[in-house]
Amino acid sequence: MANQHITPHPDGGYQVIEEGASKATERFPTQKEAIAAGRKIAKDQQVELIIHNKEGQIRDKDSYGNDPFPPRG
Repeated sequence: MANQHITPHPDGGYQVIEEGASKATERFPTQKEAIAAGRKIAKDQQVELIIHNKEGQIRDKDSYGNDPFPPRG
């Protein structure tokens, strides 16, 4: 399974897109909606969710699977 990314869609809004894919899995008018859908997919697939800002830079990551660097505690 590949990581899921939340990125700006070229035609407006935001998209959930699988890493390496050429087409969006889903498209949404707001980033908040895209994050909610992407989080569900990432949890189901036990992969990482990578959220990009409107400039396309990574602003946040959440891991829902095998985390190679789990927090100490």
